Amino acid sequence: MPGRSSSNSGSTGFISFSGVESALSSLKNFQACINSGMDTASSVALDLVGSQTEVSSEYSMDKAMVEFATMDRQLNHYVKAVQSTINHVKEERPEKIPDLKLLVEKKFLALQNKNSDADFQNNEKFVQFKQQLKELKKQYGLQADREADGTEGVDEEMIVTQSQTNFMCPITLLEMKKPVKNKVCGHTYEEEAIVGIIESRHKQKKKARCPKIGCSHTNVRKSDLIQDEALRRAIENHNKRIHHSE
Repeated sequence: MPGRSSSNSGSTGFISFSGVESALSSLKNFQACINSGMDTASSVALDLVGSQTEVSSEYSMDKAMVEFATMDRQLNHYVKAVQSTINHVKEERPEKIPDLKLLVEKKFLALQNKNSDADFQNNEKFVQFKQQLKELKKQYGLQADREADGTEGVDEEMIVTQSQTNFMCPITLLEMKKPVKNKVCGHTYEEEAIVGIIESRHKQKKKARCPKIGCSHTNVRKSDLIQDEALRRAIENHNKRIHHSE
C-alpha cells in the first residue's frame, strides 16, 4: 500500500520515511531535556562543594551525571541506528520491505555492545562537570585535593594568594566577574574582554591570539570558550568571606 513503511512485504519504491524522520526529529529534542538535567545536576554539585556539604550528597550528583551521560549515549546510538537503517534501505532498495524494527534493534545493540566508560570523555557537559568540580575543590583547598596534589602543609596564605592571582583576567588585569575558559589552551579570561578581542581581530580578518603571556595558542575562537562556573563561584565565595571578615 503506498506510503506505508510498516509492512513486511512490497516494493521499497513505495516506502515513505517522512513519518519516521519526523518522529526522529522529535526524539532529538529530548536531548535538550537531558542537557537541562545535566546543567541542573552540575549546578547543585558545585553548590554542595561551596557549602562544604557531606561528600555523600556530592556523590549523588556525580552519580546523576553518569546516568544522564548514559541516557545521552543511548539516545545517540538509537538515532544513529534508525538513520543507518533508513539510509541502508534507501541505498539497497530491496524488492521486499525488510523488518525495519529488527534492523534498527540489531544496529542499536551493535553500538551498545561497544560501550565503555571512556565514552563519557566525548560528552562535553560531563567532562566540563568533572573539570569544574575538581577546580572548585582546588580553589577551596579541600584536604583530599591538597593531598593528591602534594600541597598538604603548604602555607594557607600562599594558597589564597595563588587563588587571587587566578581570579585576575590577563586582559583587563581586574578580578573576573564572568570568567570563560578556552577549551584549547585552558586559560581563562573575562568574557566581555576576550570576545571583544576576537571580534576586533575578526573585522581585521585576523586570528586572535591567547592574551595569556607565554601561551602559544594563536587562534582563539568564540566556539572554544565555555563558562567557567567553578571559578565564578570561587571568586564570589572568596569575596563573601572577605566581606564577612571586615
